[in-house]
Amino acid sequence: MLLRKITLHDFGAYRGEQSLDLTTTPGRPIVLIGGMNGCGKTTLLDALQLALYGPRARCSGRGNRSYETYLRECINRQADPATGAEIELEISITVEGSERIYKVCRKWAVSGKTLHEYVNVVIDGSWSKAISESWADHVEDLLPLEIGSLFFFDGEKIESLADPDRASAVIESAVHSLLGVNTVQQLRTDLLALQRRQKLSGEEQETVAQIRELESRHDAVQGEVEAAHAKVAELRSRLDAAKVTLENAEYSFQKDGGELYERRRELETRRKDVAKVLAATEESLVDLAAGPLPLLLLSEQLTAAHKQASVEQQADESAQILDVLADRDRDILDRLDELLSVGDLEVFRAHLEKDRRERELAGGSERILALSADGYAQLAGIGQVLTHELRRAQELLAQVADQAAVVEALDRQLAGVPDEKLIATRIAEREQALRRVHQLEADLESALAAHATSKGRREALTAELERAHEARVKTLVRAEEVARVIAYCDRQRAVLDKFRTALLNRHINRLEVAVLDSFSKLMRKRGLVSDLRIDTDRYQLTLIGTDGKSLDPGRLSAGERQLLAVSLVWGLARVAGNWLPSVIDTPLGRLDSRHREHLVDRYFPHASHQVLLLSTDEEIDERLLGRLKPSLAHTYTLVHDDTTFTTSVQPGYWWTSGAAHVA
Repeated sequence: MLLRKITLHDFGAYRGEQSLDLTTTPGRPIVLIGGMNGCGKTTLLDALQLALYGPRARCSGRGNRSYETYLRECINRQADPATGAEIELEISITVEGSERIYKVCRKWAVSGKTLHEYVNVVIDGSWSKAISESWADHVEDLLPLEIGSLFFFDGEKIESLADPDRASAVIESAVHSLLGVNTVQQLRTDLLALQRRQKLSGEEQETVAQIRELESRHDAVQGEVEAAHAKVAELRSRLDAAKVTLENAEYSFQKDGGELYERRRELETRRKDVAKVLAATEESLVDLAAGPLPLLLLSEQLTAAHKQASVEQQADESAQILDVLADRDRDILDRLDELLSVGDLEVFRAHLEKDRRERELAGGSERILALSADGYAQLAGIGQVLTHELRRAQELLAQVADQAAVVEALDRQLAGVPDEKLIATRIAEREQALRRVHQLEADLESALAAHATSKGRREALTAELERAHEARVKTLVRAEEVARVIAYCDRQRAVLDKFRTALLNRHINRLEVAVLDSFSKLMRKRGLVSDLRIDTDRYQLTLIGTDGKSLDPGRLSAGERQLLAVSLVWGLARVAGNWLPSVIDTPLGRLDSRHREHLVDRYFPHASHQVLLLSTDEEIDERLLGRLKPSLAHTYTLVHDDTTFTTSVQPGYWWTSGAAHVA
């Protein structure tokens, strides 16, 4: 299936009639559509899905609103609601080697308080009433919703496919629907139905009634399963919206100083503790100042006192030895009296007397301090005490400076705490959003449990129904023809089971190779992933690192997860033969320059026979446009008029001659 043309009539921001030719040619598969943020790129993607799937379309702008409300809001604000809006999508489909052109027109308008929607389908120029009335079922045969959602995607949101649980659901749906495994399963089911029709031919009324009652109960439970599934999908959508609201509330809370407000008590307590320690340190300084420390102010006087004490101490020592010296001198003179002449003896006596007089003069210095022996020792110890006290005082002063700086910093932080009245609104918004998320998570958990219960009941009834049919066959099959048909059906069902298993394994193996090859082509890091595996039971995608161990996708960056998701989509398309169009909104949002080049060079030109890129000027810029140019079939630019709030489609792209007026 390929897209040929889309025409919008007063849809969203698109005023009047706006058309885009989407046809491509071999070697030029890309239609590049540029637009600034808010110009209508996502609206165009929503229009494609809405035209195909109607109320089941997964439109990004719908949110939790009802389908009728969403359609009302999709009518251009300047258009007449009674005239309404319209989307016309032309597609080509190859059926048994022949191309058929479908033109799907979905129109809605408001009449009074009622909204009416119309769907008309024209095939090869002829209106088809039957297909128009059953389009919702017919489109599932052409392009199932699960598969369509996979190939019509937002480049920034596709990262969720890197999640193993989400990827397993997509892989299972794609393998069964896109790669034809469902066809084998349907053949097996048809054979089972043929068996049952043969078995009914000779059954007793009681057995028939029992089977019909089981089938009725099975249909009722099937309805419950579908309703529970729809409820789960709705709650997931509402939960996603609630999480976005919570993220916005958290951002507003943090932006307005919420973190400081939450830490206010902690900051106040810490400031109180630091201030208390600061006061204690200052008190220690005061105590220190009450001791001998102030004597440092008299350092010159203390130095003079030490000198005077030394002089006086020497004088005391000289006075103590004068008497000893006098006795010594007399003893020496008595002994020398016989040895020396009178003249020499007198000279020596004069010398000794001179020495004693000098010592008497030294010992006769003025006693200013007049200290005792203990006093001299205490005066000498004062210096050591003052040195210790000075070092202690310097340590305390350093502590006071550090603690005062901490107090000042805490005061600045406390001064930045927002007013309680201002932050109260943000707190209330955040708490309300958080309660909403918790409530929806609980509701979703309950809905999942109800869905699982319904599925369990359905499976039990299915098993019971099959047992009833098998028991009926054993007792009622008598005719040779019936027995032959039943036997052949059993054999063919067994063959189909084996064929389904072989087909599934073959597709899974091809898919593993295609996804790994796609990921290797797109990745900048060559040695990150060496292999990947997909099991056929749970369809779980497992990455294998270079060490041979499984690699958690959570270890990949946001850009790498986006590339993994793109590789999964690309691998599915390659295995399926690229027969579906790829429509990509914001294709390069979270990627660095190298990864962007890889996508532009290796993915977009080969992603499918038809690739629609909805890009801003910063994603596909002038440099990347040059790389894409050989593969471009058409280029358009969405031009938004800020005065009328409407968007129009202009041919050409930024930096091309057809869009010079758009830049």
